[in-house]
Amino acid sequence: MIKDWEIATAAFMALALLACLGEKADAAQCGSTAAGFEAWKGQFAEESRGKGVSASGIAALMGTNYASATIAADRGQRSFGLSLDQFLAKRGASAIVARGRGLKQSQAALFASIQQRYGVPPGPLIAIWGMETGFGSQRGNQNMLSAVATLAYDCRRPEYFTEQLYAALKLIDRGSLSAGTGGSMHGEIGQTQFLPKNILAYSTGNLDVAANALNSTANFLKAHGWRAGAGYQPGEANFAAIQAWNAAQVYQRAIALMGRQIDGAEGTSAVR
Repeated sequence: MIKDWEIATAAFMALALLACLGEKADAAQCGSTAAGFEAWKGQFAEESRGKGVSASGIAALMGTNYASATIAADRGQRSFGLSLDQFLAKRGASAIVARGRGLKQSQAALFASIQQRYGVPPGPLIAIWGMETGFGSQRGNQNMLSAVATLAYDCRRPEYFTEQLYAALKLIDRGSLSAGTGGSMHGEIGQTQFLPKNILAYSTGNLDVAANALNSTANFLKAHGWRAGAGYQPGEANFAAIQAWNAAQVYQRAIALMGRQIDGAEGTSAVR
């Protein structure tokens, strides 16, 4: 015999399921071409209003364009499939190390202050700086918000970039970024290339200023478990923090190797 509470429970579960289905149907739908981008923006704008994004953030979102170059770059990241030696050659690692050693000397006071505060030595920071932007010379010429919005719309990784888009809109609402802020293909900005969510969490100032970007990068690494004085090669305690910076294994090993060379250890066999 079915009890009243069983009927009530079944009814409640049915209503909950309908509510979830309704939510899903109302959510902005991803797409794989430019065709649905404008409609998606309108849907996402409504969701954003519900999350407290202000009129300035909504206006910036509605002004974005589908970033075809970003999609092409996202589909074509072939360098991460190279061997370590091939990757180092393609990215100009020897030039990064050579210039990095000079910067370590000329900016010794800056790197000493960073290491004292965050425990991160110059080598990996300089390696990241050189790898990401050629020490600030190649920061990208794409519209940051259009790039992030396009990747949030694209069906490949919408969840990850939806979080980045909400962070970007929050930064625009605060006045920290503008609708016209320039960045790289995936929307990264600054001397060491921060995505919006990491700007919110770890930025110590204007990331187009090298000192701020380097402090912010060290802040990120410390927040991801960097321990002062511990090693940062594969298998050592601080390598996990480098892994948190970039998911590509060849990139991680390259940063560890170049950092070691910049910090004064010439041998490479231990990390190959």
